[in-house]
Amino acid sequence: MRTYDLTPFYRSTVGFDRFFNLLDQVTSDGSPGYPPYNIERTGENAYRISVAVSGFAQGELSIVAKENTLTIKGEKSANENGQDKSEVLYRGIAARAFERIFQLADFVQVKNASLENGLLHVDLVREIPEAKKPRSIPINSGAQAPQVVDASVAA
Repeated sequence: MRTYDLTPFYRSTVGFDRFFNLLDQVTSDGSPGYPPYNIERTGENAYRISVAVSGFAQGELSIVAKENTLTIKGEKSANENGQDKSEVLYRGIAARAFERIFQLADFVQVKNASLENGLLHVDLVREIPEAKKPRSIPINSGAQAPQVVDASVAA
């Protein structure tokens, strides 16, 4: 069952429709809700994915960006060298392995990742190449049409 609505993202973004459609598909097909995450818009072309990874050390997390896919994995290592000999009576903090896969829109790149206060923040930026950006085309009147000079005739 979905507990959130991505509709506000559809209204406020242009060009990320595919991004949010894929997110919607991934989360609506019964995938588990662990670990929980947020997707924030931090600027006109900047986004942040925050994943709750409480209990995971930096070395137990991996982030891989390949083509239009971002994969975040967490794998808890076993009690290292048997140092933790305490018996857990109740485990309310989940520490199971996970893998979250996000499909990224075209021209979206991962810029930075940081771990603070149990949250893994992945910063994304959409950088459209100059060749793909819209450009203004001047409109000439019929009387002022540009003339092409043939170099072979002038010689």
